[in-house]
Amino acid sequence: MNKAAKESIATVRSLIVDSVEYAKHGHMGGPLGSAPMGYELFRNHLNHNPKNPNWFNRDRFILTSGHSSILLYSLLHLSGYDLTIDDLKSFRQLDSKTPGHPEVFQTEGVEATTGPLGQGFAMTVGFAIAETHLRERFNRDRFNVVDHYTYTICGDGDLEEGVAMEAAAIAGNLGLGKLIVLYDSNDITSDGPLEESSRENKQEKFSAMNWQTILVEDGNNLEEISRAIKKAQEKENKPTLIEVKTIIGFGSTLQGTEKIHSNPVGAKEAQHIKESFTWDYDDFFVPKEIKTDFNEVIEKGEETEKNWHKLFEEYKEAYPDLGKELEGFISNEISISKEVWKPFEDDKMATRAASGKVLNRLYHEFPKLIGGSADLASSNKTTIDNYPFMNEKEHIGPNLHFGIREFSMAAITNGITLHGGVRGYCGTFLIFSDYMRPAIRLSSVMNIPATYLMTHDSLHVGQDGPTHQPVEHLISLRAMPNLVVYRPADANETLVGWKLAIESKDNPYLLSLGRHDVPVLDNVDFKGAEKGGYVLSKASDKPDVILIATGSEVEMALKAKEKLSDFKVNVVSLPSWELFDKQTKEYKESVVPSSIVNKASIELGSTIGWSQYVGTDGISLGVNKFGKSAPADDLLNDYGFTVDYIVDEVLKMVERNKGK
Repeated sequence: MNKAAKESIATVRSLIVDSVEYAKHGHMGGPLGSAPMGYELFRNHLNHNPKNPNWFNRDRFILTSGHSSILLYSLLHLSGYDLTIDDLKSFRQLDSKTPGHPEVFQTEGVEATTGPLGQGFAMTVGFAIAETHLRERFNRDRFNVVDHYTYTICGDGDLEEGVAMEAAAIAGNLGLGKLIVLYDSNDITSDGPLEESSRENKQEKFSAMNWQTILVEDGNNLEEISRAIKKAQEKENKPTLIEVKTIIGFGSTLQGTEKIHSNPVGAKEAQHIKESFTWDYDDFFVPKEIKTDFNEVIEKGEETEKNWHKLFEEYKEAYPDLGKELEGFISNEISISKEVWKPFEDDKMATRAASGKVLNRLYHEFPKLIGGSADLASSNKTTIDNYPFMNEKEHIGPNLHFGIREFSMAAITNGITLHGGVRGYCGTFLIFSDYMRPAIRLSSVMNIPATYLMTHDSLHVGQDGPTHQPVEHLISLRAMPNLVVYRPADANETLVGWKLAIESKDNPYLLSLGRHDVPVLDNVDFKGAEKGGYVLSKASDKPDVILIATGSEVEMALKAKEKLSDFKVNVVSLPSWELFDKQTKEYKESVVPSSIVNKASIELGSTIGWSQYVGTDGISLGVNKFGKSAPADDLLNDYGFTVDYIVDEVLKMVERNKGK
């Protein structure tokens, strides 16, 4: 190791210690051990331009071990990103650029919000899928206009999480050669030695999943790390796991133990750590020669981007149509004709079937979509017809076989969407959103427009029984900030849901879709549906009763209205609470007037939350217990959830509210 590299790593380690001690909180153990591999990657291998963090053809680096964020922040600062010493001093403080775990869009150079172990690994696979798809789609001889690697640093804890292993299997199956994982293998987790919870041979495990595996026995040996990275870059048909043996808390009297995993160590121990790598400067000091060493990163990055732009201009001259298309992909522009949004005129159609038709219409004008299902594509209607599925040899098609891996499917979808140039979507049964929830939550935390197509959304699942019949899922998902849950009543509201999802820039959308056929409504108010709620069938500006329903239960509400012919009944379709709640008070009053006391909500799910729409005098008709295995009609009759039941309950409400 040359002097400049040795001193640069010492600087990284010093900034790690100072930041955690200054914050009186954080994790320095992992970062102290993995500092050399981080330095080697950022300084000598990563193609990036700190002066333009959004350059499209940059290599992507995602820190899966999000608790080691101070390593990333220190490297970003030294590499010339817009992250100052004062920002490092604000580590883990309110509204700083250096939060406890990396947060995308808050800190330059952070590609994904990571922290929950394993999810960063899966998102990294999504990034690599996006790059590989775009590379094969747009590159031509002599013009590698899409050509970058995806890197991550992960730890022992990450590789214990099932989501990482699910994603690793997908990456190996797809042969993602430009995916390189640096595994910080220090054999320690928060509670103690790794062997207390795992004795796996990671090299053999990843090799069995079609990965190239490399072992670096000394995590302080830059030459060994460099050779491993170069070998990984040369492997074109397999992702690579580089296991780097490190010592957690390197330099500390507590090194190699869980006691240095997290939290500050105090002034005396901090000084000892610095002395171990011969550091004799003030806190938060970066020597001039270290700045000079890292200046080459900026110079190389600017030159690399400049050369890419030159290549791209030549590409556009040689392939003008492809060049224009790729520019549109990179800009994330959305231009979709009215023909795509043409209303359906069928008599009946399940909303899941309508979703599949919209997806296929849409792809012809918005060919940026990449997605699939967790082994339920034919049921979820998530396949883009007449286009191939990705496989180990070809990735040019938009369809993905995720396998029965719901959690990693959702996390990979996040990575695809974060990469840029493409948009991720995925689907399964609504009941299995339980498996996906942490990744859906990260979509919402990051405010990214991932799209979730969740079918079989009620007791109408029928004979599959209570294990497959969602009850509490809609309300639990509606409780998630930033997520838009959209439960359409028919094919045309499904069309609206897709339109909103595609036009979204900062919200994930979850379309809750039905399995069984429902009438295609000819009176959908498309603008009202975009607002999340509207009067579908209006009897009066001052009705006697308002029936509020979502999804397939809108059909029941319309039938109940027919039977309540002695009353003036308005039927409101409310596909999205989140969108409706954002509307003006005047608009909401026009749809669900507070002056009308007789209001009933109708939804085949938990009734929690509906009181905000029906008021204290209204009623919420739903299901607050698990289902049974039976044909759907028999089950609904057994539970008493019929049109006649709705009518009876409404009549009781009207009688009870007389005079109010």
